Amino acid sequence: MKKGLKLLTLATASFLALSGITDSDTTYAQEENEGNLVIGMNSEMVSLDVHGSNDNSSAQIRRNVYEPLINFDTEMNLVPSLATEWEQTDENTWNFKLREGVTFHEGSEFTAEDVKATFDRVRDPALGSEVLFLFEMIDEVEIVSDYEVNFITEFPFAPLQNHLAHGSSGIMSKEIIDSDYQNAIDQAGVDVTLEEYYELREVGGDEFQEVADEIGAFLGQVVNTNLDGTGPLVFVSRQAGSHVDLTRNDDYWGDLGNYVDVTYTVNTEAGSRMAELETGTIQVATALEPSSLTRVEQTDGLDVVSTESLRMSYLSFNTEKEPFDDPLVRQAISYAIDREAIISGIYDDVGTPATSPLAPAVWGHNPDIENISYDMDEAQALLDQTDVADGFETTLWVYDVQQDIDKAVLIQESLANLGITVNIEQLELGAFLERTGNGEHDMFILGWTTVTADADYGMYALFHSDSKGAPGNRSFYENPEVDELLDAGRSEIDEDARYDIYTEVQEILAEDAPMAYLIHTNALLGVNTNYVNNILVDPVNYVRFHDVEFVE
Repeated sequence: MKKGLKLLTLATASFLALSGITDSDTTYAQEENEGNLVIGMNSEMVSLDVHGSNDNSSAQIRRNVYEPLINFDTEMNLVPSLATEWEQTDENTWNFKLREGVTFHEGSEFTAEDVKATFDRVRDPALGSEVLFLFEMIDEVEIVSDYEVNFITEFPFAPLQNHLAHGSSGIMSKEIIDSDYQNAIDQAGVDVTLEEYYELREVGGDEFQEVADEIGAFLGQVVNTNLDGTGPLVFVSRQAGSHVDLTRNDDYWGDLGNYVDVTYTVNTEAGSRMAELETGTIQVATALEPSSLTRVEQTDGLDVVSTESLRMSYLSFNTEKEPFDDPLVRQAISYAIDREAIISGIYDDVGTPATSPLAPAVWGHNPDIENISYDMDEAQALLDQTDVADGFETTLWVYDVQQDIDKAVLIQESLANLGITVNIEQLELGAFLERTGNGEHDMFILGWTTVTADADYGMYALFHSDSKGAPGNRSFYENPEVDELLDAGRSEIDEDARYDIYTEVQEILAEDAPMAYLIHTNALLGVNTNYVNNILVDPVNYVRFHDVEFVE
Protein backbone atom coordinates (compact mmCIF):
# COMPACT_ATOMS: atom_id res chain seq x y z
CA MET A 1 0.00 0.00 0.00
CA LYS A 2 1.33 3.42 -0.91
CA LYS A 3 2.70 5.78 1.72
CA GLY A 4 0.01 7.85 3.32
CA LEU A 5 -2.86 5.45 2.67
CA LYS A 6 -4.68 5.10 5.93
CA LEU A 7 -5.72 1.50 6.50
CA LEU A 8 -8.38 1.35 9.15
CA THR A 9 -9.32 -1.67 11.18
CA LEU A 10 -13.01 -1.04 11.51
CA ALA A 11 -13.49 -2.63 14.87
CA THR A 12 -16.32 -1.51 17.06
CA ALA A 13 -18.31 1.03 15.08
CA SER A 14 -22.07 1.34 15.37
CA PHE A 15 -24.11 -1.23 13.55
CA LEU A 16 -26.17 1.48 11.86
CA ALA A 17 -25.76 0.91 8.13
CA LEU A 18 -25.51 4.57 7.24
CA SER A 19 -24.51 5.15 3.67
CA GLY A 20 -25.40 7.16 0.63
CA ILE A 21 -25.29 7.82 -3.09
CA THR A 22 -26.46 9.82 -6.01
CA ASP A 23 -25.67 12.25 -8.77
CA SER A 24 -23.38 15.11 -9.82
CA ASP A 25 -24.03 18.74 -9.08
CA THR A 26 -21.60 21.48 -8.13
CA THR A 27 -24.08 23.60 -6.18
CA TYR A 28 -23.28 22.12 -2.78
CA ALA A 29 -20.17 24.05 -1.76
CA GLN A 30 -20.04 24.13 2.01
CA GLU A 31 -20.35 27.80 2.92
CA GLU A 32 -21.50 26.85 6.41
CA ASN A 33 -20.35 23.58 7.91
CA GLU A 34 -23.24 22.93 10.26
CA GLY A 35 -23.98 19.24 9.99
CA ASN A 36 -24.71 19.17 6.28
CA LEU A 37 -22.84 16.22 4.78
CA VAL A 38 -22.30 15.88 1.02
CA ILE A 39 -21.21 12.53 -0.37
CA GLY A 40 -20.17 12.14 -4.00
CA MET A 41 -20.92 8.85 -5.74
CA ASN A 42 -19.49 7.51 -8.99
CA SER A 43 -22.72 6.08 -10.43
CA GLU A 44 -26.45 6.81 -10.47
CA MET A 45 -28.86 4.77 -8.39
CA VAL A 46 -31.22 2.46 -10.25
CA SER A 47 -34.27 2.32 -7.97
CA LEU A 48 -35.61 3.79 -4.74
CA ASP A 49 -37.74 0.67 -4.26
CA VAL A 50 -35.97 -1.54 -1.71
CA HIS A 51 -37.03 -4.56 -3.82
CA GLY A 52 -36.47 -2.80 -7.12
CA SER A 53 -32.80 -3.45 -7.83
CA ASN A 54 -29.67 -5.02 -6.40
CA ASP A 55 -27.04 -2.41 -7.30
CA ASN A 56 -24.69 -0.91 -4.74
CA SER A 57 -25.53 2.70 -5.57
CA SER A 58 -29.23 2.22 -4.85
CA ALA A 59 -28.47 0.23 -1.70
CA GLN A 60 -26.30 3.04 -0.33
CA ILE A 61 -29.21 5.44 -0.06
CA ARG A 62 -31.94 2.94 0.78
CA ARG A 63 -30.04 1.62 3.79
CA ASN A 64 -30.30 5.06 5.37
CA VAL A 65 -34.08 5.04 5.03
CA TYR A 66 -35.01 1.39 5.56
CA GLU A 67 -33.73 -0.93 8.27
CA PRO A 68 -33.58 -4.73 8.30
CA LEU A 69 -34.37 -6.98 11.25
CA ILE A 70 -30.69 -7.86 11.56
CA ASN A 71 -27.72 -5.77 10.52
CA PHE A 72 -23.99 -6.12 9.94
CA ASP A 73 -21.44 -4.12 11.87
CA THR A 74 -18.28 -2.91 10.16
CA GLU A 75 -16.61 -6.30 10.64
CA MET A 76 -19.61 -8.09 9.13
CA ASN A 77 -20.79 -9.48 12.46
CA LEU A 78 -24.55 -9.89 12.79
CA VAL A 79 -26.10 -7.44 15.25
CA PRO A 80 -29.68 -6.49 16.25
CA SER A 81 -31.61 -3.85 14.35
CA LEU A 82 -35.43 -3.98 14.18
CA ALA A 83 -35.23 -7.40 15.81
CA THR A 84 -33.77 -7.43 19.31
CA GLU A 85 -33.17 -11.18 19.47
CA TRP A 86 -33.72 -14.29 17.38
CA GLU A 87 -33.28 -18.03 17.57
CA GLN A 88 -33.77 -21.11 15.43
CA THR A 89 -36.55 -23.16 17.00
CA ASP A 90 -36.42 -26.07 14.55
CA GLU A 91 -34.74 -26.87 11.23
CA ASN A 92 -37.20 -24.77 9.25
CA THR A 93 -38.25 -22.09 11.73
CA TRP A 94 -36.60 -18.94 13.07
CA ASN A 95 -38.26 -16.84 15.76
CA PHE A 96 -37.70 -13.07 15.94
CA LYS A 97 -38.56 -10.70 18.77
CA LEU A 98 -39.20 -7.23 17.37
CA ARG A 99 -38.15 -3.86 18.71
CA GLU A 100 -40.98 -1.92 20.35
CA GLY A 101 -41.53 1.83 20.26
CA VAL A 102 -40.35 2.28 16.66
CA THR A 103 -42.26 4.46 14.20
CA PHE A 104 -42.07 4.85 10.46
CA HIS A 105 -41.23 8.24 8.98
CA GLU A 106 -44.87 8.90 8.09
CA GLY A 107 -45.99 8.14 11.63
CA SER A 108 -47.31 4.58 11.75
CA GLU A 109 -46.06 2.18 14.42
CA PHE A 110 -43.68 -0.61 13.42
CA THR A 111 -45.19 -4.05 14.15
CA ALA A 112 -45.14 -7.62 12.95
CA GLU A 113 -47.71 -6.69 10.28
CA ASP A 114 -45.05 -4.60 8.50
CA VAL A 115 -42.56 -7.47 8.56
CA LYS A 116 -45.05 -9.87 7.02
CA ALA A 117 -46.20 -7.34 4.41
CA THR A 118 -42.60 -6.63 3.37
CA PHE A 119 -41.66 -10.25 2.76
CA ASP A 120 -45.00 -11.12 1.20
CA ARG A 121 -44.36 -8.30 -1.27
CA VAL A 122 -40.84 -9.26 -2.31
CA ARG A 123 -41.98 -12.86 -2.90
CA ASP A 124 -45.03 -11.81 -4.91
CA PRO A 125 -44.58 -12.94 -8.55
CA ALA A 126 -46.46 -9.82 -9.66
CA LEU A 127 -43.50 -7.72 -8.51
CA GLY A 128 -40.92 -9.82 -10.35
CA SER A 129 -38.19 -8.63 -8.00
CA GLU A 130 -34.60 -9.35 -9.00
CA VAL A 131 -33.77 -9.88 -5.32
CA LEU A 132 -36.30 -12.70 -5.01
CA PHE A 133 -33.47 -15.24 -4.89
CA LEU A 134 -32.60 -13.90 -1.43
CA PHE A 135 -36.00 -14.79 0.00
CA GLU A 136 -37.61 -17.44 -2.19
CA MET A 137 -36.89 -20.13 0.40
CA ILE A 138 -39.23 -18.40 2.87
CA ASP A 139 -42.51 -20.28 2.90
CA GLU A 140 -44.33 -18.06 5.38
CA VAL A 141 -43.87 -15.17 7.78
CA GLU A 142 -46.11 -16.07 10.69
CA ILE A 143 -47.29 -13.36 13.06
CA VAL A 144 -47.05 -14.59 16.64
CA SER A 145 -47.93 -11.27 18.26
CA ASP A 146 -47.55 -7.56 17.54
CA TYR A 147 -43.83 -7.84 18.25
CA GLU A 148 -42.95 -11.41 17.37
CA VAL A 149 -42.76 -13.32 14.09
CA ASN A 150 -41.67 -16.72 12.85
CA PHE A 151 -39.90 -17.17 9.55
CA ILE A 152 -40.77 -20.61 8.20
CA THR A 153 -38.63 -21.85 5.32
CA GLU A 154 -39.39 -24.55 2.76
CA PHE A 155 -36.21 -26.35 3.72
CA PRO A 156 -33.42 -25.85 6.27
CA PHE A 157 -31.65 -22.71 5.08
CA ALA A 158 -28.31 -22.15 6.75
CA PRO A 159 -27.58 -18.50 5.83
CA LEU A 160 -31.06 -17.08 6.56
CA GLN A 161 -29.69 -14.64 9.15
CA ASN A 162 -27.18 -13.29 6.63
CA HIS A 163 -29.90 -12.83 4.02
CA LEU A 164 -32.09 -10.95 6.47
CA ALA A 165 -29.20 -8.52 7.01
CA HIS A 166 -29.03 -7.71 3.29
CA GLY A 167 -30.14 -4.21 2.31
CA SER A 168 -33.07 -5.61 0.35
CA SER A 169 -34.46 -6.87 3.68
CA GLY A 170 -35.27 -3.33 4.77
CA ILE A 171 -38.72 -3.23 6.33
CA MET A 172 -41.36 -1.13 4.56
CA SER A 173 -44.54 0.12 6.21
CA LYS A 174 -47.65 -1.91 5.47
CA GLU A 175 -49.49 1.36 4.84
CA ILE A 176 -47.23 2.22 1.90
CA ILE A 177 -47.30 -1.36 0.59
CA ASP A 178 -51.11 -1.41 0.70
CA SER A 179 -51.22 1.97 -1.04
CA ASP A 180 -48.86 0.71 -3.74
CA TYR A 181 -50.98 -2.38 -4.39
CA GLN A 182 -54.21 -0.37 -4.42
CA ASN A 183 -52.69 2.00 -6.96
CA ALA A 184 -51.63 -0.94 -9.14
CA ILE A 185 -55.10 -2.51 -8.95
CA ASP A 186 -56.71 0.79 -9.89
CA GLN A 187 -54.26 1.44 -12.73
CA ALA A 188 -54.70 -2.06 -14.15
CA GLY A 189 -58.46 -1.84 -13.86
CA VAL A 190 -58.85 -5.34 -12.44
CA ASP A 191 -62.06 -6.25 -10.67
CA VAL A 192 -60.69 -7.23 -7.26
CA THR A 193 -60.38 -5.45 -3.95
CA LEU A 194 -57.06 -5.20 -2.15
CA GLU A 195 -58.20 -7.77 0.41
CA GLU A 196 -59.35 -10.13 -2.34
CA TYR A 197 -55.97 -9.85 -4.06
CA TYR A 198 -54.13 -10.76 -0.86
CA GLU A 199 -56.47 -13.73 -0.38
CA LEU A 200 -55.85 -14.89 -3.95
CA ARG A 201 -52.12 -14.62 -3.36
CA GLU A 202 -52.33 -16.90 -0.34
CA VAL A 203 -54.09 -19.57 -2.42
CA GLY A 204 -52.16 -19.11 -5.66
CA GLY A 205 -53.30 -20.76 -8.85
CA ASP A 206 -54.35 -19.56 -12.29
CA GLU A 207 -56.82 -16.92 -11.10
CA PHE A 208 -54.20 -15.27 -8.94
CA GLN A 209 -51.56 -15.45 -11.67
CA GLU A 210 -53.90 -13.76 -14.14
CA VAL A 211 -54.47 -10.82 -11.79
CA ALA A 212 -50.79 -10.68 -10.82
CA ASP A 213 -49.79 -10.44 -14.48
CA GLU A 214 -52.14 -7.50 -14.96
CA ILE A 215 -51.06 -5.41 -11.97
CA GLY A 216 -47.34 -6.19 -12.14
CA ALA A 217 -46.49 -3.35 -14.51
CA PHE A 218 -47.91 -0.81 -12.06
CA LEU A 219 -46.34 -2.01 -8.81
CA GLY A 220 -43.64 0.22 -7.33
CA GLN A 221 -45.06 3.56 -8.46
CA VAL A 222 -46.10 4.66 -4.97
CA VAL A 223 -43.07 3.11 -3.28
CA ASN A 224 -40.67 4.96 -5.57
CA THR A 225 -42.05 8.34 -4.55
CA ASN A 226 -43.00 7.69 -0.90
CA LEU A 227 -40.12 6.12 0.96
CA ASP A 228 -41.47 5.17 4.38
CA GLY A 229 -38.87 3.43 6.50
CA THR A 230 -37.73 3.52 10.11
CA GLY A 231 -34.11 4.56 9.47
CA PRO A 232 -32.10 7.46 10.84
CA LEU A 233 -32.58 9.53 7.68
CA VAL A 234 -35.79 10.60 5.95
CA PHE A 235 -36.05 10.86 2.18
CA VAL A 236 -36.71 14.44 1.03
CA SER A 237 -36.32 14.53 -2.74
CA ARG A 238 -34.50 13.19 -5.75
CA GLN A 239 -33.50 14.93 -8.93
CA ALA A 240 -32.43 12.17 -11.29
CA GLY A 241 -28.93 12.77 -12.60
CA SER A 242 -28.30 15.47 -10.01
CA HIS A 243 -28.83 14.72 -6.34
CA VAL A 244 -30.74 12.95 -3.57
CA ASP A 245 -31.53 14.77 -0.35
CA LEU A 246 -32.13 13.15 3.04
CA THR A 247 -32.66 14.75 6.40
CA ARG A 248 -32.23 13.69 10.00
CA ASN A 249 -35.03 11.60 11.57
CA ASP A 250 -35.42 13.27 14.95
CA ASP A 251 -37.88 10.55 16.02
CA TYR A 252 -35.38 7.78 15.37
CA TRP A 253 -35.42 4.98 17.96
CA GLY A 254 -31.61 4.75 18.18
CA ASP A 255 -28.68 7.10 18.61
CA LEU A 256 -28.25 9.80 16.00
CA GLY A 257 -25.00 11.29 14.80
CA ASN A 258 -24.02 14.92 14.31
CA TYR A 259 -25.37 15.17 10.76
CA VAL A 260 -28.48 17.21 9.97
CA ASP A 261 -28.95 16.90 6.23
CA VAL A 262 -27.20 14.47 3.90
CA THR A 263 -26.95 15.05 0.16
CA TYR A 264 -25.65 12.51 -2.31
CA THR A 265 -24.36 13.55 -5.70
CA VAL A 266 -23.09 11.44 -8.58
CA ASN A 267 -20.26 12.23 -10.94
CA THR A 268 -19.01 9.45 -13.18
CA GLU A 269 -15.91 11.37 -14.29
CA ALA A 270 -13.06 10.62 -11.88
CA GLY A 271 -11.06 13.81 -12.38
CA SER A 272 -14.09 16.04 -11.98
CA ARG A 273 -15.17 14.23 -8.82
CA MET A 274 -11.68 14.66 -7.38
CA ALA A 275 -11.90 18.40 -8.06
CA GLU A 276 -15.20 18.48 -6.16
CA LEU A 277 -13.52 16.74 -3.22
CA GLU A 278 -10.60 19.17 -3.22
CA THR A 279 -12.84 22.25 -3.20
CA GLY A 280 -15.22 20.87 -0.57
CA THR A 281 -18.16 20.73 -2.98
CA ILE A 282 -18.33 17.16 -1.73
CA GLN A 283 -16.71 16.10 1.54
CA VAL A 284 -16.59 12.35 0.83
CA ALA A 285 -15.91 10.61 -2.48
CA THR A 286 -17.09 7.00 -2.52
CA ALA A 287 -15.61 4.23 -4.67
CA LEU A 288 -12.43 6.27 -5.02
CA GLU A 289 -10.45 5.29 -8.09
CA PRO A 290 -7.07 3.86 -7.10
CA SER A 291 -5.55 6.05 -9.81
CA SER A 292 -6.54 9.03 -7.66
CA LEU A 293 -4.63 7.83 -4.59
CA THR A 294 -1.43 9.73 -5.33
CA ARG A 295 -3.39 12.92 -5.95
CA VAL A 296 -5.14 12.51 -2.61
CA GLU A 297 -1.94 11.73 -0.77
CA GLN A 298 -0.21 14.81 -2.15
CA THR A 299 -3.05 17.19 -1.32
CA ASP A 300 -3.17 18.77 2.14
CA GLY A 301 -6.50 18.21 3.84
CA LEU A 302 -7.39 15.08 1.88
CA ASP A 303 -7.21 11.55 3.25
CA VAL A 304 -7.95 8.03 2.05
CA VAL A 305 -9.96 5.51 4.05
CA SER A 306 -9.61 1.90 2.95
CA THR A 307 -10.71 -1.57 3.96
CA GLU A 308 -10.56 -4.99 2.33
CA SER A 309 -13.84 -5.44 0.50
CA LEU A 310 -16.11 -8.38 -0.30
CA ARG A 311 -16.15 -7.43 -3.97
CA MET A 312 -14.98 -9.36 -7.02
CA SER A 313 -14.54 -7.74 -10.42
CA TYR A 314 -15.07 -10.10 -13.34
CA LEU A 315 -15.31 -10.52 -17.09
CA SER A 316 -18.43 -12.50 -17.98
CA PHE A 317 -19.21 -14.50 -21.10
CA ASN A 318 -22.63 -15.18 -22.56
CA THR A 319 -22.35 -18.97 -22.43
CA GLU A 320 -25.43 -19.37 -24.63
CA LYS A 321 -23.79 -17.60 -27.59
CA GLU A 322 -21.13 -18.92 -29.93
CA PRO A 323 -18.21 -19.17 -29.51
CA PHE A 324 -18.60 -18.62 -25.75
CA ASP A 325 -20.66 -21.80 -25.43
CA ASP A 326 -17.31 -23.60 -25.68
CA PRO A 327 -15.52 -23.72 -22.29
CA LEU A 328 -12.15 -23.94 -24.06
CA VAL A 329 -12.75 -20.52 -25.63
CA ARG A 330 -13.67 -19.13 -22.22
CA GLN A 331 -10.59 -20.68 -20.63
CA ALA A 332 -8.36 -19.32 -23.37
CA ILE A 333 -9.60 -15.78 -22.85
CA SER A 334 -9.23 -16.09 -19.09
CA TYR A 335 -5.63 -17.30 -19.46
CA ALA A 336 -4.91 -14.29 -21.69
CA ILE A 337 -5.77 -11.75 -18.99
CA ASP A 338 -2.84 -10.34 -16.99
CA ARG A 339 -4.42 -9.62 -13.62
CA GLU A 340 -1.21 -8.31 -12.11
CA ALA A 341 -1.01 -5.75 -14.92
CA ILE A 342 -4.57 -4.69 -14.13
CA ILE A 343 -3.73 -4.23 -10.45
CA SER A 344 -0.50 -2.33 -11.05
CA GLY A 345 -1.60 -0.33 -14.06
CA ILE A 346 -5.18 0.53 -13.11
CA TYR A 347 -5.51 -0.02 -9.36
CA ASP A 348 -2.19 1.46 -8.28
CA ASP A 349 -1.25 -1.85 -6.61
CA VAL A 350 -4.36 -1.76 -4.38
CA GLY A 351 -6.16 -5.10 -4.55
CA THR A 352 -5.42 -8.78 -5.10
CA PRO A 353 -5.81 -11.07 -8.14
CA ALA A 354 -9.14 -12.90 -7.98
CA THR A 355 -8.92 -16.69 -8.02
CA SER A 356 -12.49 -17.32 -6.95
CA PRO A 357 -15.89 -15.62 -7.09
CA LEU A 358 -15.57 -15.31 -3.32
CA ALA A 359 -13.32 -12.64 -1.84
CA PRO A 360 -10.92 -13.92 0.85
CA ALA A 361 -13.04 -12.45 3.65
CA VAL A 362 -16.19 -14.27 2.49
CA TRP A 363 -17.08 -17.47 4.33
CA GLY A 364 -16.55 -20.40 1.96
CA HIS A 365 -13.57 -18.97 0.09
CA ASN A 366 -10.95 -21.67 -0.45
CA PRO A 367 -7.49 -20.20 -1.15
CA ASP A 368 -6.15 -23.57 -2.29
CA ILE A 369 -8.28 -23.88 -5.43
CA GLU A 370 -5.99 -24.15 -8.47
CA ASN A 371 -7.36 -21.59 -10.89
CA ILE A 372 -6.56 -19.89 -14.17
CA SER A 373 -3.69 -17.41 -14.20
CA TYR A 374 -1.95 -15.39 -16.92
CA ASP A 375 -0.34 -17.65 -19.53
CA MET A 376 -0.50 -16.62 -23.19
CA ASP A 377 1.03 -19.91 -24.42
CA GLU A 378 -1.70 -21.87 -22.65
CA ALA A 379 -4.31 -19.45 -23.97
CA GLN A 380 -3.20 -20.05 -27.56
CA ALA A 381 -2.97 -23.81 -27.05
CA LEU A 382 -6.55 -23.90 -25.78
CA LEU A 383 -7.87 -21.69 -28.57
CA ASP A 384 -6.14 -23.94 -31.13
CA GLN A 385 -8.45 -26.77 -30.01
CA THR A 386 -11.60 -24.81 -30.87
CA ASP A 387 -13.54 -23.88 -34.01
CA VAL A 388 -12.20 -20.32 -33.72
CA ALA A 389 -8.50 -21.13 -33.59
CA ASP A 390 -7.72 -18.21 -35.92
CA GLY A 391 -9.65 -15.76 -33.77
CA PHE A 392 -12.97 -13.96 -34.14
CA GLU A 393 -14.64 -10.59 -33.64
CA THR A 394 -16.75 -9.80 -30.60
CA THR A 395 -18.00 -6.99 -28.35
CA LEU A 396 -17.19 -6.20 -24.74
CA TRP A 397 -19.66 -4.05 -22.78
CA VAL A 398 -18.78 -1.74 -19.92
CA TYR A 399 -20.69 0.99 -18.15
CA ASP A 400 -19.45 4.42 -17.17
CA VAL A 401 -16.83 3.51 -14.54
CA GLN A 402 -13.31 4.45 -15.55
CA GLN A 403 -11.56 1.40 -14.06
CA ASP A 404 -13.80 -0.94 -16.04
CA ILE A 405 -13.15 1.01 -19.23
CA ASP A 406 -9.41 0.80 -18.58
CA LYS A 407 -9.67 -2.94 -17.87
CA ALA A 408 -11.55 -3.41 -21.13
CA VAL A 409 -8.75 -1.71 -23.06
CA LEU A 410 -6.08 -3.94 -21.50
CA ILE A 411 -8.15 -7.05 -22.25
CA GLN A 412 -8.75 -5.81 -25.80
CA GLU A 413 -5.01 -5.43 -26.36
CA SER A 414 -4.21 -8.84 -24.90
CA LEU A 415 -6.87 -10.72 -26.86
CA ALA A 416 -5.62 -9.12 -30.08
CA ASN A 417 -2.56 -11.36 -29.65
CA LEU A 418 -4.88 -14.35 -30.05
CA GLY A 419 -6.48 -12.91 -33.17
CA ILE A 420 -9.60 -11.90 -31.23
CA THR A 421 -10.88 -8.47 -32.23
CA VAL A 422 -12.72 -6.86 -29.32
CA ASN A 423 -15.00 -3.89 -29.89
CA ILE A 424 -15.60 -2.01 -26.63
CA GLU A 425 -19.05 -0.50 -26.15
CA GLN A 426 -19.93 1.77 -23.22
CA LEU A 427 -23.49 1.84 -21.91
CA GLU A 428 -25.33 3.82 -19.24
CA LEU A 429 -25.74 1.68 -16.10
CA GLY A 430 -29.50 1.21 -16.31
CA ALA A 431 -29.33 0.10 -19.94
CA PHE A 432 -26.26 -2.03 -19.17
CA LEU A 433 -28.06 -3.95 -16.42
CA GLU A 434 -31.25 -4.35 -18.43
CA ARG A 435 -29.54 -5.60 -21.58
CA THR A 436 -27.11 -7.96 -19.85
CA GLY A 437 -30.07 -9.23 -17.82
CA ASN A 438 -31.78 -9.99 -21.12
CA GLY A 439 -28.73 -11.82 -22.46
CA GLU A 440 -28.05 -9.42 -25.34
CA HIS A 441 -24.29 -9.28 -24.74
CA ASP A 442 -21.22 -11.22 -25.86
CA MET A 443 -18.96 -10.26 -22.94
CA PHE A 444 -19.14 -7.62 -20.23
CA ILE A 445 -17.21 -6.38 -17.20
CA LEU A 446 -19.01 -6.00 -13.88
CA GLY A 447 -18.50 -6.55 -10.17
CA TRP A 448 -20.26 -8.56 -7.50
CA THR A 449 -20.17 -7.82 -3.80
CA THR A 450 -21.04 -10.74 -1.55
CA VAL A 451 -23.07 -8.51 0.72
CA THR A 452 -24.08 -11.32 3.09
CA ALA A 453 -20.44 -12.44 3.55
CA ASP A 454 -21.61 -16.02 2.88
CA ALA A 455 -20.79 -18.26 -0.08
CA ASP A 456 -24.44 -18.85 -0.92
CA TYR A 457 -24.95 -15.22 -1.96
CA GLY A 458 -21.63 -15.13 -3.76
CA MET A 459 -22.38 -18.21 -5.87
CA TYR A 460 -26.09 -19.04 -6.07
CA ALA A 461 -27.00 -15.77 -7.77
CA LEU A 462 -24.05 -15.88 -10.15
CA PHE A 463 -24.09 -19.53 -11.19
CA HIS A 464 -27.39 -21.29 -10.45
CA SER A 465 -29.56 -21.78 -13.52
CA ASP A 466 -32.59 -20.46 -11.61
CA SER A 467 -30.78 -17.10 -11.34
CA LYS A 468 -30.23 -16.57 -15.05
CA GLY A 469 -30.49 -12.92 -16.08
CA ALA A 470 -31.13 -9.96 -13.79
CA PRO A 471 -30.86 -11.89 -10.47
CA GLY A 472 -27.14 -12.32 -11.13
CA ASN A 473 -26.37 -15.17 -13.55
CA ARG A 474 -25.80 -12.88 -16.51
CA SER A 475 -23.42 -15.49 -17.92
CA PHE A 476 -26.53 -17.64 -18.51
CA TYR A 477 -24.44 -20.51 -17.24
CA GLU A 478 -26.09 -23.86 -16.56
CA ASN A 479 -24.56 -26.96 -15.04
CA PRO A 480 -26.90 -29.47 -13.32
CA GLU A 481 -24.10 -30.64 -11.03
CA VAL A 482 -23.43 -27.07 -9.88
CA ASP A 483 -27.17 -26.49 -9.39
CA GLU A 484 -27.39 -29.61 -7.22
CA LEU A 485 -24.38 -28.60 -5.13
CA LEU A 486 -25.60 -25.02 -4.64
CA ASP A 487 -29.00 -26.32 -3.56
CA ALA A 488 -27.28 -28.64 -1.10
CA GLY A 489 -25.08 -25.84 0.23
CA ARG A 490 -28.15 -23.78 1.10
CA SER A 491 -29.77 -26.51 3.17
CA GLU A 492 -26.71 -28.09 4.79
CA ILE A 493 -26.53 -27.13 8.46
CA ASP A 494 -23.11 -28.62 9.25
CA GLU A 495 -20.55 -25.89 8.57
CA ASP A 496 -17.71 -28.21 7.57
CA ALA A 497 -19.94 -30.06 5.13
CA ARG A 498 -21.10 -26.74 3.66
CA TYR A 499 -17.50 -25.63 3.19
CA ASP A 500 -16.69 -28.83 1.30
CA ILE A 501 -19.69 -28.28 -0.98
CA TYR A 502 -18.60 -24.77 -1.92
CA THR A 503 -15.03 -25.94 -2.45
CA GLU A 504 -16.30 -28.50 -4.95
CA VAL A 505 -18.33 -25.81 -6.75
CA GLN A 506 -15.27 -23.59 -7.02
CA GLU A 507 -13.29 -26.47 -8.51
CA ILE A 508 -15.95 -27.11 -11.17
CA LEU A 509 -16.14 -23.42 -12.02
CA ALA A 510 -12.38 -23.34 -12.52
CA GLU A 511 -12.89 -25.84 -15.36
CA ASP A 512 -16.11 -24.44 -16.82
CA ALA A 513 -14.89 -20.82 -16.66
CA PRO A 514 -18.27 -19.07 -17.15
CA MET A 515 -16.48 -15.91 -16.12
CA ALA A 516 -12.92 -14.71 -15.75
CA TYR A 517 -12.28 -13.52 -12.20
CA LEU A 518 -10.19 -10.35 -12.34
CA ILE A 519 -9.52 -8.65 -8.99
CA HIS A 520 -10.69 -8.40 -5.42
CA THR A 521 -10.72 -4.68 -4.80
CA ASN A 522 -10.43 -2.56 -1.67
CA ALA A 523 -13.24 -0.27 -0.59
CA LEU A 524 -11.78 3.23 -0.86
CA LEU A 525 -13.09 6.61 0.23
CA GLY A 526 -11.62 10.03 -0.31
CA VAL A 527 -12.31 12.40 2.60
CA ASN A 528 -11.78 16.15 2.85
CA THR A 529 -10.61 16.46 6.45
CA ASN A 530 -10.91 20.24 6.31
CA TYR A 531 -14.63 19.59 6.70
CA VAL A 532 -15.21 16.16 8.28
CA ASN A 533 -13.54 13.42 10.28
CA ASN A 534 -14.52 9.93 11.49
CA ILE A 535 -15.89 8.72 8.17
CA LEU A 536 -15.56 4.96 7.72
CA VAL A 537 -16.17 2.44 4.94
CA ASP A 538 -17.19 -1.17 5.51
CA PRO A 539 -16.30 -4.28 3.45
CA VAL A 540 -19.53 -3.90 1.44
CA ASN A 541 -18.37 -0.40 0.43
CA TYR A 542 -21.07 1.38 2.42
CA VAL A 543 -20.15 4.74 3.91
CA ARG A 544 -20.48 4.76 7.69
CA PHE A 545 -20.93 8.30 8.96
CA HIS A 546 -22.76 7.80 12.25
CA ASP A 547 -19.80 9.18 14.21
CA VAL A 548 -18.93 11.96 11.76
CA GLU A 549 -17.33 15.05 13.26
CA PHE A 550 -17.64 18.37 11.46
CA VAL A 551 -14.57 20.59 11.55
CA GLU A 552 -15.32 24.05 12.96
